[in-house]
Amino acid sequence: MLIFKIVPRTEWEAQSGDYHGSAHDRADGFLHFSTASQLPETLRLYYAGQHDLMLLAVEAETLGTALKWERSESRNEDFPHLYAPLSCDAMKWGRPIAKDGDGFILRELI
Repeated sequence: MLIFKIVPRTEWEAQSGDYHGSAHDRADGFLHFSTASQLPETLRLYYAGQHDLMLLAVEAETLGTALKWERSESRNEDFPHLYAPLSCDAMKWGRPIAKDGDGFILRELI
């Protein structure tokens, strides 16, 4: 199963080696991921005003025990949280997320 990490392109390009997460991720103590079905709402809620975002795809099974599925009470669903840096080797692909007048375009990505 693929899970996805949303990252501003400038932040992604500034990293070298493993990805240690955004300031929000580091404050929470884990990297926030979404499933394909969770992505549209995650983008709408937390990234609506942002541009130039990257979508990173990771095969969940490759993350081992550092990946935990935890309940988000605000969204009433379980989300994948990674309690370790994201290894470049674990990433399946990274692609820019396009936007149009209606919002983010995911149909060509997932």
